[in-house]
Amino acid sequence: MNANRFKLGAATVAVASALTAAYTLGHANAPLSQPASAGVVAAAVAAPAAAPVPAAIPSAAGPDMSGIVARNSPAVVHVSVTTGRRNADARPHDDEDSVPEFFRRFGPPGQHGEAPRRGGLGSGFIVSADGVILTNAHVVEGAEEVTVKLSDRREFRAKVLGADKASDVAVLKIEASGLPAVKVGSAANTRVGEWVLAIGSPFGFESSASAGIVSARSRALPDGGYVPFIQTDVAVNPGNSGGPLFNMAGEVIGINSQIYSRSGGYQGISFAIPIEVAMNIERQVANGGKIERGRIGIGIQEVNQALADSFGLKSPAGALVGSVDKDGPGAKAGLQPGDVILSVDGKPIVASVELPAMVSAMKPGQTARLEVWRGGERRNIDVTVDRFADSKVATADTPELSKGRLGVAVRPLTPEEQRRSDSKGGVLVENVGGAAAKAGIRRGDILVSVNGQSIASPEQLKEMITQAGKQIAVLVERGNARIFVPVELG
Repeated sequence: MNANRFKLGAATVAVASALTAAYTLGHANAPLSQPASAGVVAAAVAAPAAAPVPAAIPSAAGPDMSGIVARNSPAVVHVSVTTGRRNADARPHDDEDSVPEFFRRFGPPGQHGEAPRRGGLGSGFIVSADGVILTNAHVVEGAEEVTVKLSDRREFRAKVLGADKASDVAVLKIEASGLPAVKVGSAANTRVGEWVLAIGSPFGFESSASAGIVSARSRALPDGGYVPFIQTDVAVNPGNSGGPLFNMAGEVIGINSQIYSRSGGYQGISFAIPIEVAMNIERQVANGGKIERGRIGIGIQEVNQALADSFGLKSPAGALVGSVDKDGPGAKAGLQPGDVILSVDGKPIVASVELPAMVSAMKPGQTARLEVWRGGERRNIDVTVDRFADSKVATADTPELSKGRLGVAVRPLTPEEQRRSDSKGGVLVENVGGAAAKAGIRRGDILVSVNGQSIASPEQLKEMITQAGKQIAVLVERGNARIFVPVELG
């Protein structure tokens, strides 16, 4: 699929138009001090007031979710961010006639171009009473300052403990104690058709609840990496990003992350990150601040009916191996293009997107037993899981970046990034501040060398900067171009 067919981010124009329409409607039909009075009166006439309930109670009109909302709203927070520039990716599609449908993340709205400062908003939820909060990575991407507002209107400056772009999960921390926290559930047993509930801050309207059903599981999205998304028809909009998705037991099963839209607003399809993926990131951040994920070095694709027939499979399931990285874990174990991986450690693979999620959750060095279909028969292949490129965490107030001599957070290049790059080594800039930012180095740049000496790893770069003088020349690869950037070190 052509990646250019999809754009991520909410359109500022669409957001502004929606807000204007909502305000105009409310102003024309009701006083601003009582925007929902007409609906309240109608409800009172239609039925007597119901007593609060502790959990969802099914009825002919659907479940009563008031108990879930009352119990969990205090643990859902409003996240606002300030960054030094606008996000060039958060803009309307440049050619909507050629691509009428595209995905949008509904985090901080932005617009193409640079600006001195940008404000954005999103949602999050508290997972521990000492102030640990989960949200989307794209909500806090590039943030210079993150503010968290609780339901009781208290506000805290938040620190980004870790932000993993691959899963779109970020972990925040505020200095507080005794906070209300959500109950973390599991998305593994979620069924298509069951009721779910979202709480967040769409368009800045805090503590807003919306409900729907699970439409599908294990959806693979463009740029979705290894995340098997939960698809729902819950109404979510810009500002809901990072908020929780609850099941009818009042447990969080996902983080609302993306929508499928032509307008930039909700059009009936939304996607959530399974909570298992998010909690795996949270645990790694809590245990040392470095995010690791497993890899076995293969490229896969979905098995459709035609492929299943050609390979002699009874049903279209599993993950078809399309390519095997030379000298990777899969190649060493004997995996071949054309193999169909049916299960991992006894867990069946229905959709191919489930395989990356399983492998990425494994620890490097762990052995995975794969059940493989090859040549019309099943066989078991043991693969030793390797380490995917490590990712250094980036903090919102970036104290490490601003105090470091160079001011960058970097990671090694992935095999795919290495193939695209003209260099044999280099490191990718994941966050930038201090001297590097002042010199013009940006997030996404590849640092190739310092003073003519090639960079092979983040550790080597650190050693180079430690031994360097006050001035260095950094060779930077950006897109298809290279340029030397003079940097005055602190």
